[in-house]
Amino acid sequence: MEEKKLDINSIIGFVLIFAILIFMFWQNKPTPEELEAEKAKQEQVDAQQKAEENTIKENVSAAAATINLRDSSAVAAYKSNIGAFGFTTPNEATTKLENDLVYLEISNKGGQIIEARMKQFHTYDSIPVYLVKDGNAVFGLNFSTSDNRVLQTQDLYFEPSLSQSGENQVLSMKAKVASDRFLEYRYEMKPDDYLVDFTIRSQGLNGVINAAQPMKLEWKLKGIRHNKSVQYENRYTEMMYNYEDGKIDYLSAASSDEETEEDVKWLSYKQHFFTSILATKKNFKTVDISSENLVEDEGKSVLFTKNFEASIPIAMEGGEISENLNWYYGPADIDVLKKYEEYGLDDTIYFGWGIFGWINRYVFTPFYSFLSSFLPYGIAIVIMTILVRLAMSPVTYKSYLSQAKMKVLKPEIAELGEKYKDNAMKKQQETMKLYGKAGVSPMSGCVPAFLQMPIFYALFMFFPTSFALRQKSFLWAEDLSSYDSIAQLPFEIPFYGDHVSLFPILASVAIFFYMMMTTGQNMPTQPGMPNMKFIMYLMPLMMLFFFNNYASGLSLYYFVSNLITIGIMLVIKNFILDNEKIHAQIQENKKKPKKENKFQRKMREMMEQAEEQKKAGKR
Repeated sequence: MEEKKLDINSIIGFVLIFAILIFMFWQNKPTPEELEAEKAKQEQVDAQQKAEENTIKENVSAAAATINLRDSSAVAAYKSNIGAFGFTTPNEATTKLENDLVYLEISNKGGQIIEARMKQFHTYDSIPVYLVKDGNAVFGLNFSTSDNRVLQTQDLYFEPSLSQSGENQVLSMKAKVASDRFLEYRYEMKPDDYLVDFTIRSQGLNGVINAAQPMKLEWKLKGIRHNKSVQYENRYTEMMYNYEDGKIDYLSAASSDEETEEDVKWLSYKQHFFTSILATKKNFKTVDISSENLVEDEGKSVLFTKNFEASIPIAMEGGEISENLNWYYGPADIDVLKKYEEYGLDDTIYFGWGIFGWINRYVFTPFYSFLSSFLPYGIAIVIMTILVRLAMSPVTYKSYLSQAKMKVLKPEIAELGEKYKDNAMKKQQETMKLYGKAGVSPMSGCVPAFLQMPIFYALFMFFPTSFALRQKSFLWAEDLSSYDSIAQLPFEIPFYGDHVSLFPILASVAIFFYMMMTTGQNMPTQPGMPNMKFIMYLMPLMMLFFFNNYASGLSLYYFVSNLITIGIMLVIKNFILDNEKIHAQIQENKKKPKKENKFQRKMREMMEQAEEQKKAGKR
């Protein structure tokens, strides 16, 4: 039997292709003049971003900016414009609610949250994680009054009252039309809890608010960037929602999207590892939602990921408002979200579709949590990878056994090809007959690969959704949930980036050697079929480019996984399988009478019929 040898030409080819690509990008790098022009363009973009950020701040407090509260005439004009709600004295103060987990700041103007900060988490550049800050969010009611005014609560001033209810902090914000008639926002924060009770109610407003006109709750939020790679973060930034008794759906993360849904229980503006959620005790009847993608390319100047908007009609009962809601500003961490079973907030994490998501959520997530509870996070990935590959080793064995049998039959298949080179139908018939006699199925190697697909895809989705990996270091990787940059390039390579990540390189090399073992010398090139050696070079290069901006934990998994698979295959080849014995077994199988099943008989009859028709046509 011919032994597989390391094809040095293949390795040289792989290295040369990569070197040529790097040379081409270096050769086409921008000139100093182009760099200056690009710098000027970038400065213009930065200025626009800054202006946009300032515009957001100005928009949120537009009404306040036009009112000089020290000018009695301006205040009087403002009160005249808002009618009965002018009873509340304008005041620009804010009130703070905080526990050990989250800090909220609520403004008298609009009675809304103007700052939501995570107290235990920081961004990649050591800045506290903000979900609401500098006017990136707007929340309020839009309604008409009985005297034909159209008001927005973000333009109204609320009167705050902070108190304690046991260990809970209670903030009542009231926009009054009289001392005992008001619109109230009531916030109640518990200790050590991300979930905040939020009630919207009115008292004595029957006849002030025009119940015949629609009232809408508007919630808008511009997702603040938190990750090193904004494109990678944006890929997992999306609006999720629970509707129609537990169904979970989402708007597109790849592009702008909008939808109208009914019977909605909660809305989640998910920003990869953090999320802002509005939940209701009684489902919203209808909700108009939209998501606008704000990321066009990578760059430190990109400040926001997506613009989320929701418009929710609010029904009045007896001319009054009563809505029992909850705010959640916190991590998209399964261990935290699963505590809120009443709402099922853990469904805001997308683990993957169907069986893939089930494996990710109920197998890999708890298994990794167990390993990382007593092992360093990077070591836990390695151990989990080893155990997964060992569990899949029987499938690997079946796949390699099929390849070994096909290799043994390769000379006989080549003889048939030569013998019937002018008769493709006959060649196919004889080849299938040979497979049948030898007890070999050309598809048997595909079945094990198919069985492994749910595992591979589940793990592919595990790393982007695993909050446990966020900002956990391993070897040279500072953050296993982000890319592991070992060098910064002076230029940007399209589809690759402006940095070099080492784990994807190691994973690509491992995949290259794995493909050499499995396809490089076993798969003859057939007419009309792609060149397998070309694919052997292409796949590692695709891996290199595709994963350069992905989580280093994922590349670490693929690197270790392929190393282990190579090791298992070498053990199978050198210590378990014997080509001579496989050949002897195949020859023995040929001597045994084979009984055709219905499918084989049908295929043979169809091929014979086609051959007869071909002969008849020649006559």
